[in-house]
Amino acid sequence: MNTHIKTTAVTLTPAISEYIKVHLSKIERLFNADESVKCDIELARTTNHHNKGDIFRAEIHIVGHKQNIFAASDKADLLIAIDEVFSDALYSMTSKRKKFIALARHGGAKVKSMVRGMWPFGNDGIEGV
Repeated sequence: MNTHIKTTAVTLTPAISEYIKVHLSKIERLFNADESVKCDIELARTTNHHNKGDIFRAEIHIVGHKQNIFAASDKADLLIAIDEVFSDALYSMTSKRKKFIALARHGGAKVKSMVRGMWPFGNDGIEGV
């Protein structure tokens, strides 16, 4: 996974960088270390003159492997914003995967019911040849 971290009015400390890498490892597992996936992370301080309120913003944009996921969060603490962004992105990825699996199972059940209706050796008492 190609990762790019951009900061605006925030210094990227080694602790924050390590915190992001821990969260990225959870997302990388879902992509099976695919190098064509691009992940852009932006950390920003929205204002310079406020002391309270939602002043930190974290965004993540993941493109690749037939997915385009974007999540953003504004919080009073940068680490809380990072947590929320990664949890939203992870939820979005897993919900799409669960919807795809449910759709495939639903289609398989439809095919199975159609095949049961066409099968001549069903429960109508006729023995097989």
